[in-house]
Amino acid sequence: MKLCRFNGTKLGVIEADRVYDITAVLDTLPRLRWPLLPGDHIIRHIGAISRYAAEAVSGSHSVPLASVHLDSPVANPNKVIAAPLNYAMHVSEVNRDEAIHHNTFNTSFDGYRTPIDKLGLFLKANSSVCGMSDGVRLSHPTRRNDHEIELVVVIGSEAKDVSPSESMKHVAGYCIGLDMTVRGPEDRSFRKSPDRYTVLGPYLVTGDEIESPDDLPFWIKVNDETRQQSSTRNLLVGIPELISLASRWYTLYPGDIIMTGTPDGVAPVNSGDVMEAWIDRIGTMRVSVS
Repeated sequence: MKLCRFNGTKLGVIEADRVYDITAVLDTLPRLRWPLLPGDHIIRHIGAISRYAAEAVSGSHSVPLASVHLDSPVANPNKVIAAPLNYAMHVSEVNRDEAIHHNTFNTSFDGYRTPIDKLGLFLKANSSVCGMSDGVRLSHPTRRNDHEIELVVVIGSEAKDVSPSESMKHVAGYCIGLDMTVRGPEDRSFRKSPDRYTVLGPYLVTGDEIESPDDLPFWIKVNDETRQQSSTRNLLVGIPELISLASRWYTLYPGDIIMTGTPDGVAPVNSGDVMEAWIDRIGTMRVSVS
């Protein structure tokens, strides 16, 4: 199932090039009461939504996908967790380019199995999350602002201290992520957390549709020029291990986002650019820069 949030308050299922409005399904979910449970209410109940979706689609109104405003498929992530330097060629790229590392670090494997074994994971502000149709608004246009395409894992159920072998049962689905980055000497989390610097979309593909997330080709183009191209098979730390590691440090809640890392080819974008990002089995999203 491809599940989307659109036009601000609507929930939809995408089939081919049309969006079926299933917002009425939300009336079947448990009512929210204060204090709210951590996480995203829709993702917490995605199993129930999936069961209702087929019947809801059959009797719902549809509109062309191209005619709607696609919001982030997750409205209220409790955390945005990101994996640094998770592709070997990106490690080399960072180390040789001072415009990326700004002499704040020079990270190789340094005797560790991977850079993540040394550095761990990091957090981005959840207020940085936006959808495909929102676009990126450059926070500091006089500085270098880079694109970083990543496969995003959306957590579907609470998880703490899970093993890699048990971790995938906690996945709700996947989407494309753009981890936008302001280059400079400040801490990584600070430079990656401006508003509209975590683009998620174009929709959520539920986990049952992607049997092997560790083997998904992907690319990003800017103004039709290919910038980054790789596959999740090249991840240094795979998805089950990333979920397990994150759960050993934080309790994971429904709707939490895990950005799995970006390959080499990161490069600047400027106002007026259009980014086109594609991941196999998920689709394509076009994101404007202003």
